[in-house]
Amino acid sequence: MIQLTDLDQLESPMPQPFNGRVITADQLKSFIADTLAERKQPLVIFGANWCPDAQCLEAVMLLPSVAQFIADHYGIMRVDLGDYDINMGLIEHLGLPSQEGVPRVFILDLNGEPINVATNDRWRTARESHPQEIFDYFQNFIKKRPSI
Repeated sequence: MIQLTDLDQLESPMPQPFNGRVITADQLKSFIADTLAERKQPLVIFGANWCPDAQCLEAVMLLPSVAQFIADHYGIMRVDLGDYDINMGLIEHLGLPSQEGVPRVFILDLNGEPINVATNDRWRTARESHPQEIFDYFQNFIKKRPSI
């Protein structure tokens, strides 16, 4: 496991990565297909800028060590849920009924199948977690494509 370094310090103010954009099911499918074509795992984060846990999760993902790891292994789509009034139906496309509570993180394997459905809501308490714990979560879900 990669460990965070002294260079990995959370910045303030917390980031607000969600842009209010409505995303269609076709755009989600296209993102997944494009990410898999790059031989990376799709990572879909449902959140909202008003949520301190979504902000904390994003702040950890912007730490230099985490950001490099994520860039090497994942493609990310951030899906804004607004006040639970936009994009809610997209959660169903990833194997769960539409639910409130953010952030929700879906990690897909190299076949495009969600592999963390049981823990997709784990980071709804991100602000109570150490950044290394969050980073370890993403490291634990890396799947290697078998050699041919």
